[in-house]
Amino acid sequence: MLVLTRKVDERINIGDDIIVSVLEIGRGSVRLGIDAPRQVSIFRHEIYERIQEENLRSSQGTSADVAEACRLLREKSL
Repeated sequence: MLVLTRKVDERINIGDDIIVSVLEIGRGSVRLGIDAPRQVSIFRHEIYERIQEENLRSSQGTSADVAEACRLLREKSL
């Protein structure tokens, strides 16, 4: 892990197209601004973990789950 010290208005470049800026430093928190291409997904770590868990759960669905999803989609389109 790379550990850097930055002050307000200082930046960090990640590759050629991602810039992380320190916007504000408060008591117990730091506000960051991230400038990245639209195709780069940016999530808080806890949200990213929940997405990964949900993806894993959904990939372990049963054939009954798939049949139910198909039924609901058919009903919606009517």
